[in-house]
Amino acid sequence: MTRKKTLGLMAVATASALILAGCSTTEPAEAGGTDITLWLMGGDTPDELRDYLATEYADATGGTLTIEEQSWGDAIAKLTTALPDAENTPDVVEIGNTWSPTFTNAGAFSDLSDMYEELGGDKLLDSFVEVGTVDGAHYALPYYFGSRYVFYRKDIWAAAGKEVPETLEEFNATVADLASDTQSGFYIGGEDWRNAISWVFANDGELAVKEGDEWVSTLSDPNTIEGLEQFQALFQNASNAPVTEADSTPWVNINNNESTGAPESATIIAPGWAHWSIGDLAPDPEDDTKTVATWNDDVFGVFPLPGKDGGAAPVFAGGSNIAISAASQNQDAARELLKIIFSEEYQQMLGENGLGPGNTDYVSALGDDQFAQALIDSAVASKLTPAAPGWAAVEGSGLLEEFFGKVAAGGDIEALAAEYDEQITPLLAG
Repeated sequence: MTRKKTLGLMAVATASALILAGCSTTEPAEAGGTDITLWLMGGDTPDELRDYLATEYADATGGTLTIEEQSWGDAIAKLTTALPDAENTPDVVEIGNTWSPTFTNAGAFSDLSDMYEELGGDKLLDSFVEVGTVDGAHYALPYYFGSRYVFYRKDIWAAAGKEVPETLEEFNATVADLASDTQSGFYIGGEDWRNAISWVFANDGELAVKEGDEWVSTLSDPNTIEGLEQFQALFQNASNAPVTEADSTPWVNINNNESTGAPESATIIAPGWAHWSIGDLAPDPEDDTKTVATWNDDVFGVFPLPGKDGGAAPVFAGGSNIAISAASQNQDAARELLKIIFSEEYQQMLGENGLGPGNTDYVSALGDDQFAQALIDSAVASKLTPAAPGWAAVEGSGLLEEFFGKVAAGGDIEALAAEYDEQITPLLAG
C-alpha cells in the first residue's frame, strides 16, 4: 500500500491514574456487553475525550470502558510485564511512537491489517504507521502527533534588533547574541537529546541506521558529528541550563519570573501544547495557590526551528500510537474501541484540543492560528527516532542522556561518539 503525508509532538509525563468506570474482564466474549481496559500514557488526552470514549463505547457495545493513566516514566517496565499476561493485560494501549518497533517486533500487539483501510488507510500518518508495521502487517496505528517549535520573547528580540531567522545558522548566532550571565538566549538542557537531535537531523545526521540485517549506532557519522558540534556550541554560547537537565518545562523559563520580574530565557523550543502555559501570569481564579498564563501577542511569538538551508528543520516528532494487546481476551470489543478512536468525531476532537489527529484528513481541526500553523509546518518536516527493534531499550538505558550531557559539557565529540556507538549498537537488535 502507498501511504501519504508524513507528519509527526511530545508526551507529558504524569504519574496519576484515572479510572472512569468499571473494571476489566478476562473472560473471552464478543463485543456486546464486554468490559475492557484502555491504558493511556500521561495526561495528554483531556478528560473531555476520555469521557467521550467511555460514553461512546457504552452506547456502542453495552460494555464499560475503564481508562487507566500510566506514567511515561515507568511505562516500558509496566508494558513489558503486563502485555504478555492475559489475566492483567490492558485490552487497548497507547504507546509512545518511538517504542512501537520494539513491541511490534516482539509480537505484543494484534494484527490490525484487516481494519487498516476502515480506520483511515493511506490517510494515517505515514511515519507513525511505519514504526507500527512489521513485514507489511499493521500492528500499532497513529493515535496523535505533536511537534516542537520555537517560542520567543518578541520584546527581548526587538530590543536587541533581532528578527526571526531564516536558517539554523542564523538562529544559533541570534540566540547566542541574546545570552547573558542572567538570561539564556536559548534555554536547552545539556541532556535534552529529544530537542538536541534537531541539530543532528538538520545536518542529515542519524542516530542509527540499518546496514543489511543489522542496526548500528551512527553517532560517529560525519553528518551527525557536524550536528553535535553545533549543539555543543549552542549550549555553551546560549544556554544557562544545567548540563544534567534532560526533559524539562522550559516554558517556565520564558515567562516572567515572579520574584525577579524578568524571564530566564529569551527563547525556548517546546511541544505545541506548551503555549497554554506561556503568557502573562496571574492567580488562578479557581485556585489561588496556582497561576494561569494568558498568551500576549505583543510579548510572545512562535516560529518553526529553521533548517540548515531554510524552511523548517526536521525536529523530533512526538506522539503516540494505539494498539490492541495480542494477549487480550476481548479482541472484538477492543476493535470496537478502535473504531470510535478513529471516527471522524473523535479525530476532530483531538485536533480541537491541540493534538494532531492520526488521520491527516482532520488536521484542519487544529485551527488556523499561529500555533496550529507552526505545529503543522514543523510536523511536516519532522523525523522519528530509528525504527530499530531495540530502540525502547536504548531510551530506557539513559545512554543518550549521558552522551548528550557530556557533549554539552564540552567533551571530545568524536571520542564520545565512538564510545557510545559501541554501547548503543548491541541494544538496537532488541
